[in-house]
Amino acid sequence: MVPHLVTALNGPINELEARVLESMPATERWFRLEWMEHTPPFYTSVDIRNAGFKLAPVDTNLFPGGFNNLTPEMLPLAVQAAMAAIEKICPEAKNLLLIPENHTRNSFYLTNVRRLIQIFTQAGLNVRLGSLDESVKAPTAIQLPDGSELTVEPLVRTRGRLGLKDFDPCTILLNNDLSTGLPQVLEGLHEQYLLPPLHAGWAVRRKSVHFRAYEEVAKKFAKLLGMDPWLINPMFSTTTDLNFAEGTGLDALQTQADALLSKVRRKYKEYGIQEKPFIVIKPDSGTEGFGLMTVRDAKELADLNLKARAKLGASGRGLEVSSVILQEGVPTYERVNEAVAEPVVYMIDRYVVGGFYRVHAERGRDENLNTPGSSYVPLAFAESGQLPRLGEKPGASAPNRFYMYGVIARLAMLAASYELETTDPDAEQYD
Repeated sequence: MVPHLVTALNGPINELEARVLESMPATERWFRLEWMEHTPPFYTSVDIRNAGFKLAPVDTNLFPGGFNNLTPEMLPLAVQAAMAAIEKICPEAKNLLLIPENHTRNSFYLTNVRRLIQIFTQAGLNVRLGSLDESVKAPTAIQLPDGSELTVEPLVRTRGRLGLKDFDPCTILLNNDLSTGLPQVLEGLHEQYLLPPLHAGWAVRRKSVHFRAYEEVAKKFAKLLGMDPWLINPMFSTTTDLNFAEGTGLDALQTQADALLSKVRRKYKEYGIQEKPFIVIKPDSGTEGFGLMTVRDAKELADLNLKARAKLGASGRGLEVSSVILQEGVPTYERVNEAVAEPVVYMIDRYVVGGFYRVHAERGRDENLNTPGSSYVPLAFAESGQLPRLGEKPGASAPNRFYMYGVIARLAMLAASYELETTDPDAEQYD
């Protein structure tokens, strides 16, 4: 199934698909050479928007929590990629400690944890769950909707190692985005592999750093394909030193918004796009869909009322927002059963292992879909994501569309690799 594009402006995206497919050998070689120089994040998910005139990532998550939305047919790819990743990092690994989010009563998230356990068990590891929640004092069973259960256990720290009672892992896998801070119990683990590293957590990570790295990657790739990098890159800017509660810094925010909207308008004019451009303002860290605002005219920011400022200043988890990223809005023109949809691609190591469409019947093409009420329709990656059908008409083949999504997602993953290298506090140890 290829969800239909509800736009007459699908010419450019079909041209992009054709160019990506024609350049497949060069593209795959380019990725191989990049991975010789850079280490991919352990696992990644990327939200992509297809506007018909451009295709771009709008969010990159290094602690993906939706593996439950991948179909069983995608499991072999995930297990194989997990095997490759573990063999590269710790070939003698026997035990894996998985640390989930603390809000472990969310049944959808728990099903994701169970799927991760399944993947890494089938990759040949003993997997147990350890909790950062200090209220967990003993092994605690958590019921899942289907009647099965997961057991989370208290962490045991001994000098440079972290484990559980009678369980000493070689590798610790975080499925907790650390948005509330870096737990002391995770620091100084020099004898074990901590994946992803602490500086991948939202206590340290910034979206602006990621998209700066993505801009660099997009320029390199666009040069390879002989195209305008804007077709795959959302423009952005940042504003810092904001205090939404007191209303300080809003003049600078309005100035940045006006400048970015002007840049987008020039691009729309260049490509003959009749749409009215918009930008999305969101916190520079975090991925939970809080604090987002869509702006079509910078004047909208001139007189924000208290409620609007409170919304922008909230990042979830009770943290105040003082720095935001202003990102070119990429409308999504894809529809699944007439509902607005956006593809989300999942990767382990440097391999695409699956994905799904995030679908929301009550949201518009220029709105955030990662909100209550969204549903998930699996992508057909397992069968065909890496096997495009060369020579088919652009826009008509699911494998070709999904291969193109995989390419964009891998560009975002490569950007995350660049990003982690620049923000690595121990980088000098590896020179």
